[in-house]
Amino acid sequence: MLQYYVLLMAPQGQGDAGSGFMQSIILFGLIFVIFYFMIIRPQQKRQKERQKMLDALKKGDKVVTSGGIHGTVAGLDEKTALVQIADNVKIKVDRGSITSVAREAEPEQKP
Repeated sequence: MLQYYVLLMAPQGQGDAGSGFMQSIILFGLIFVIFYFMIIRPQQKRQKERQKMLDALKKGDKVVTSGGIHGTVAGLDEKTALVQIADNVKIKVDRGSITSVAREAEPEQKP
């Protein structure tokens, strides 16, 4: 691949003017491919993982919000979550403001 790039950048004779245009197009294409694999694709992967985490939220999970509030999920709605931060203190937060699940809820055991 490097050899191909070197050949593209080698000085050309008095050939047609279209070859310079083609070199520019190929160079911009290479730059786009690099940006895709270095920036766009990892961001999409992180976004999918975050969405999966938010979809898997359940009652009893220990969570941290974007404001730094630590609490336990006491209830869930479609777009909001009820987070208990102390005894008899519950706040309603947007699901998107939950940044991480500190510890997942333990499964309830029936006696």
